[in-house]
Amino acid sequence: MMRSFDETGKDEIRDLLGKGWLTHDGAWFLSVSAEYGVEAANRLNKAAIKAMVPFEVQRLKQVMSFDSSQFTSAAGIVQFMQEALRLILPQSVLSRFHLNAAANNIVSWEWEKGECFAYKGMSRAGVIDGYECGVMYRIECWFESVGLKFKSDIKLDNCRMHTKGCCSGRYIFNI
Repeated sequence: MMRSFDETGKDEIRDLLGKGWLTHDGAWFLSVSAEYGVEAANRLNKAAIKAMVPFEVQRLKQVMSFDSSQFTSAAGIVQFMQEALRLILPQSVLSRFHLNAAANNIVSWEWEKGECFAYKGMSRAGVIDGYECGVMYRIECWFESVGLKFKSDIKLDNCRMHTKGCCSGRYIFNI
């Protein structure tokens, strides 16, 4: 017998919506890449991310009752990121991404080897050689949207999992 919406668990709903978003995002990127080339797809993807993030962050802060004044330490930033990502990513993806407060003003992050969803999708689609990381770019746009000043120890001009065999980095915040 078919279950109703009310009988469906919140984790199942989150995973369904998150996977739907990721599927659309990947299909959009591949469609643009096929029509206009991977360089145009990267440029348009980043433009869309930058335009979307202020709305996304505002909604996340509202749902989470979170105020930017709580960003007084790396631990506060990590707490916000972990809870926000729990709202938008399927658990199967989120469980492969790790954030840590490495110091009072440093957040370290890492994708498990070979487990970034974008790396896997772009590899399967055959465009990984030209793909520029939109995943961590979105995170950086989140930081900018809430007014955090930071430096990254890596450049997001390619897919690090593809070019380096691993994907990790650190953000150093001026807090």
